[in-house]
Amino acid sequence: MQGAIVARRGGFERFVMSMAKEATRQHRISAVANQKRIREAEQARKQLLRDADRSRRDLAMSQREAERAARLQYLEDREAEAQTENEDTAARLEELANVLSNTLSVDDMISFDSLRVSQEAPTLVIASAIVKPTEAPNLASFLSEVSVPKGLGKLMLGAKKRYAMEMANADAKYRSAMADWEYTEATRLKKVEGTKSTHAREITAFSTKVAQRDAEVDAFKDGYFSAEPDAVVAYNTMVLERSVYPESFPQNFSVAYASSSKQLVIEYELPNTDVIPQFAEFRYVKARDTIESKPRKSAEIKTIYQDVVAAIALRTIHEIFEADQANAIDTCCFNGFVRTVDPATGVDIQPHLISVRTTKEKFLQINLARVDKTTCLRNLGAQVSRHAAEAQPVKPIVEFDMADARFIDQSDMVSGLGSAPNLMDYTPSEFEHLVANLFGKMGLDSKLTRSSRDGGVDCIAYDPRPILGGKVVIQAKRYRHTVGVSAVRDLYGTMMNEGASKGILVATSGYGPDAFNFASDKPIELIDGGGLLFLLQEIGMQARIIFPTEP
Repeated sequence: MQGAIVARRGGFERFVMSMAKEATRQHRISAVANQKRIREAEQARKQLLRDADRSRRDLAMSQREAERAARLQYLEDREAEAQTENEDTAARLEELANVLSNTLSVDDMISFDSLRVSQEAPTLVIASAIVKPTEAPNLASFLSEVSVPKGLGKLMLGAKKRYAMEMANADAKYRSAMADWEYTEATRLKKVEGTKSTHAREITAFSTKVAQRDAEVDAFKDGYFSAEPDAVVAYNTMVLERSVYPESFPQNFSVAYASSSKQLVIEYELPNTDVIPQFAEFRYVKARDTIESKPRKSAEIKTIYQDVVAAIALRTIHEIFEADQANAIDTCCFNGFVRTVDPATGVDIQPHLISVRTTKEKFLQINLARVDKTTCLRNLGAQVSRHAAEAQPVKPIVEFDMADARFIDQSDMVSGLGSAPNLMDYTPSEFEHLVANLFGKMGLDSKLTRSSRDGGVDCIAYDPRPILGGKVVIQAKRYRHTVGVSAVRDLYGTMMNEGASKGILVATSGYGPDAFNFASDKPIELIDGGGLLFLLQEIGMQARIIFPTEP
């Protein structure tokens, strides 16, 4: 977060998010539907082969042979049913086993041009019946129908008069035909002009739509490459929306971004264990004419589920870093949770089963095609549930609400945050007392010790909880710039000297990737400016962080 640490919201964000979700959801739906069509086509192909084979045998058999063959065919069909169940189970297991590997051949980068209007402009289509005018009446053709008196006919009584009348009638017919033609032609021209007018309006509407979408996409692109939080969140939402998982996966998630530390935090809903085939094998028992199933061992279900959870975490981080064409993300944190029911209380719960934070530099050195997922996550300092299948929770490395800078904007609208104090205006002493008071209200017994030379504070606190509690060292950095690794090393040194079980570093700004890397395997919690404001809000204090203008 930069400046007032408030992400820009409004019409632009709504457009970006709706466009992101619609475009990428359609991509994912299309991919899932295509996979389904492939599976159904393969099943239909096998059935056609079986039917064709049956027809050939039927043609070559007598009635008695046909009855015996029908019985054999029934048994074969039942065997085939069991085999189909086994094949479907194997396919589902293969999908789960390939959750990570399937993404490695996919280019996760989003093309902004793909978000523009893709259809062609409306073409002018004039009905064939009105494209060309009909031929106008010709006076000569009407007059040619009148016979001119010749020879003795000219001398007959009244011949000249009859001729004149016939000529007059022919002329009248011509004029009537011409009037009908002119009316028909005027009607045709009116329809043609109407079609052209409609097309012109369609072209204008289409051009407006294209221009509006181009302007929106250009604004989105500029915002993304400028690392505006809303645009970065929207872009990465698109990346994750278009990721194709098995149909049974929920794929619900939230994304937050802190521009000061270039950290993206993902709160991701994991599938339950019911995505794993509960039966290991199907077989047809002829004696009972039934297809019996063999339950999958509980230990195997747990092993597969642990692998799926690990695969989703690694896959998500891979997709985020690979798609990061603006280099807006130095650090990514993945929190995976599951929706389930507490068996002890019957209450709906959402325990986290995995939490991992890593820097791009460190993650891109990993060859995901060859890693052992569990070992890889352990090396990244991940918090992973030891019993994910039983929904045993772990504590997220970064609480999502503390990472989402945009909640500050929401509280602004509700509580008038504009009048709240700016933490950057506090004196060192005031800031010391603020930090100590914050953790005191959070349940820690905190004691101020000494002020550090950079305006931060050393605070020794005690967590009174049995087993989990103990001595905690808290340091606060009222910084305007990114906190580097040296501050984290200093905190760790103080922890060692004090014999503390945990260290907490609170900053008004954000942290660099080296700081996250150093803290990843240590009992150190890094809280940035957004997290600090969130914690203050939790104890009833509205505050803001506005950095002074650069000199």
